Amino acid sequence: MRTLEYCVDESRDGMEIGRFLQGKGYSRAMLTLLKQTDGLLLNGKSVRTIDRVSAGDVVSTVFDEISESVPNPDLNAKIVYEDDDIVVFDKPAGMPVHTSYRHYGDTLENLFAARYPDCRFHAVSRLDRNTSGLIIAARHKFAAAVLMSDPEHRPEKLYYAVTGSGLAEKYGMSGEIIAPIAREKDSMIKRIVRDDGLYAHTRFRIIRTDGDICLSEVSLVTGRTHQIRVHFAYAGFPLLGDDLYGGDTSRISRQALHCGKTEFVHPVTNEKISLVSPLPDDISSIFPNKFT
Repeated sequence: MRTLEYCVDESRDGMEIGRFLQGKGYSRAMLTLLKQTDGLLLNGKSVRTIDRVSAGDVVSTVFDEISESVPNPDLNAKIVYEDDDIVVFDKPAGMPVHTSYRHYGDTLENLFAARYPDCRFHAVSRLDRNTSGLIIAARHKFAAAVLMSDPEHRPEKLYYAVTGSGLAEKYGMSGEIIAPIAREKDSMIKRIVRDDGLYAHTRFRIIRTDGDICLSEVSLVTGRTHQIRVHFAYAGFPLLGDDLYGGDTSRISRQALHCGKTEFVHPVTNEKISLVSPLPDDISSIFPNKFT
């Protein structure tokens, strides 16, 4: 259970509680949830959103969420940041984020349930099963809603991708790929560039070339499923190891894609947080010259 408290100053004296909390980032849907779960308090007593506050009052919101996922304490993923509101994992390749009919007990969600049984899993972003790196999980609905919907708090992420070196010859040391992405017909998984797809925009900067491969730092303007993988394949440079999109699997057995940096404003404290995850061994070992 997480309780957030807000002290009412003189400028908010006489304001309705609902309006007061909307000024703190609470949506109408969130306020409705709090009312339904008796999670809205004024000086420790249950109130309605239309009740009014006075200067010096304390408004509390209570999130009492219990995990509905199957816990698996045998799973492991490094935690690079945690507090009462969020957790940031460094997810290994091969671990799905959410449970599904194919992955019922081997996911990040199952690990989260084992470590935080009094919280429900709210993944703020997503990574493919075989993409490694940083992923944020909120420990209650308010933190998730702020990080996912508020532009001032929404996380910025940088990915690292390995492709053939010809990318630099075609685009130079930096570039962007803008091409609509749609789901491949008769496939639940594969995506392709197609005119009737959704707008998709990827930016990249080549930061290292080594022999016949190069490492790019990639940012997403949009967030379509498999966007980086699809766009680089469309450009003629599928990620190494990405057998779904035609990548060379002789040097790595999964797509060479890693979420290595994230930066965001904390949903409760408003502190700016920057986190880094180094390239995992299976990606860094692709390069003939070691990273320093």
